[in-house]
Amino acid sequence: MTRRYVVFGAGAIGGVMAALLDRAGLEVAVIARGAHLAAIREAGLTLRTSEGSTTVRVTAVGAAGEVGWRDDDIVLLAVKSQDTDAALRDLTAAAPPSLTVVCAQNGVANERAALRRFENTLGMWVICPATHLAPGVVEADSFPCPGVMDVGRFPDGVDARTEEVAAALRAATFDSLAVPDVMRWKYAKLLSNLGNAVEAICGPEAGGGELAEVVRREGEAVLGAAGIAHASPAEDTARRGDRISIRPIEGRRRRGGSSWQSLTRASGSIEADYLNGEIVLLARLHGVPAPANALLQRIANRMARERLVPGLMGEGEILAALNGAGIRPAG
Repeated sequence: MTRRYVVFGAGAIGGVMAALLDRAGLEVAVIARGAHLAAIREAGLTLRTSEGSTTVRVTAVGAAGEVGWRDDDIVLLAVKSQDTDAALRDLTAAAPPSLTVVCAQNGVANERAALRRFENTLGMWVICPATHLAPGVVEADSFPCPGVMDVGRFPDGVDARTEEVAAALRAATFDSLAVPDVMRWKYAKLLSNLGNAVEAICGPEAGGGELAEVVRREGEAVLGAAGIAHASPAEDTARRGDRISIRPIEGRRRRGGSSWQSLTRASGSIEADYLNGEIVLLARLHGVPAPANALLQRIANRMARERLVPGLMGEGEILAALNGAGIRPAG
């Protein structure tokens, strides 16, 4: 019997992984919810790329108790970080303790939460431009390689299971290595993800602008004060290489990242507490300031809670507020 991969959270990242693992001939099941679950059950999971669309038929359930677990199952945990605790409670009630949980998520708090419940916990460094806006449909925006997804044990190390997961991802056309220091890479990704709130609040065009640089530099200072190592920008660039190639799908370029998509779908929640909020938490623990990340965290949460559309505030408006608080913009 082949190993089964259960994707918990079949949104942008999870849905792309599920579809490509299935296409590679691996056994796949997904745990989804709402209209997305209904659409997958009725018509399958559709994957769009720049080369066209394919639909895969995967087992789709609404809760962990419906899976019918095996002792050697591997869970690819792909829910947003604000949904991790609920997902882990669901898994703990239904799945065997031998379960391997792979945190295929942004942020750095998920692995610690998973390890409280499951001994075999892996972290994943996820570089995978993907989109999920319509029920039953996900888009892999990079082609031919959909993403770079390195995996390692939490808190560190590699083993046979780590190598197995990396091999499965490579079979599914991802670039994936087993790495002993996966959290160092995830902290580097955290720094780049601090701009997610900028993109959601101010629009995608602001994602690479001055405000994003302000929050990143603030994040770097906080990680330094906390003594937390992270991969350097040069290491990050070298690892990605030319593997990520974002191409138009159906004549349309990718519109925005995960936080922008959360607001666009009016999901009611956003990941800011585990991205900008992680920097704010560390800053408070170590007695250093992080006002830019704190401001973006508050605004993003309010926009999600009130189901406001992305891009409502100008970058200059937020920079002016920070200048008024004595924060000097980067550059």
